[in-house]
Amino acid sequence: MPKPTASSSFTLFPVTHFDLAATLNSGQVFHWHEQDGVFLGLIGGELVRVSQPEPGMLQISPGHEELVSRYLALDHDLAKMQRTLPKRDAHLKRALKYSPGLRILRQPRWECLATFITSSLKQVAHIRQISLTLRERFGHPVATVNGVVLHAYPTPEALAQAGEAALRACGLGYRAKFLHQTASRIAEGNFDLEAPAALDDEAACELLCTLPGVGPKIAQCTLLFAYERLGVFPIDVWIERALRELYFAGAAENVSARELREFAVTHFGPFRGYAQQWLFHHARTSGTFSRLRKVV
Repeated sequence: MPKPTASSSFTLFPVTHFDLAATLNSGQVFHWHEQDGVFLGLIGGELVRVSQPEPGMLQISPGHEELVSRYLALDHDLAKMQRTLPKRDAHLKRALKYSPGLRILRQPRWECLATFITSSLKQVAHIRQISLTLRERFGHPVATVNGVVLHAYPTPEALAQAGEAALRACGLGYRAKFLHQTASRIAEGNFDLEAPAALDDEAACELLCTLPGVGPKIAQCTLLFAYERLGVFPIDVWIERALRELYFAGAAENVSARELREFAVTHFGPFRGYAQQWLFHHARTSGTFSRLRKVV
């Protein structure tokens, strides 16, 4: 890992194969604020500032270099991972060329799980609004920067105490019940968020799916973005339709969900979580998939 260079207002941190904007805007996380190219956000309860003035350099608020480096997964060897991808997959190559420096974040586990419980059948802008509203109403304020008040994500205890009605008032709809029940189980000590870390991917997914409102997609997103299970390939609406359109053209309607899951496992290799995120970000933001954009 390259060594950072300190100054009074920020630390210069050399990076390779990294794209800050693509990483933070790729649908993994929803609370970062961008102002004039500087991203303001909280990692746990720590306020950090980070920007990328040039491709090979980050500017990080002093004292947060190790925290930010870990969160942004700057230690992931993307070149090694890319060598495991299918060599003749033109669709994946196109997605990778679109955002080659996109990384899979290491998010706080409760924050990631709770956010994806609120994400069901929602677009990214809506998920972000719900996340920020929950923070503002039930999370403690950490700092005000340029008029923006940044709140920590509310703890399970805070959301359990808030009650289902108050969560529904944040725009969660039917998801309020699930978020409240899951928060209550964790707050009462009836579910240990560290337990999935000791299990293999399949068993960890099954354990997370015992929580209210958590199905395979939410569990797999949580495993990928908070437990660093880079072999997990979540299939949401975007990915399902992209897989059908790109890899099963002419027979898309006849391919079952099970067949799509099996294809992802056998086709994309051991770091298929990265393949999923590259495909997802490209499908959602490039404008290539106009038919998908009209539907979702």
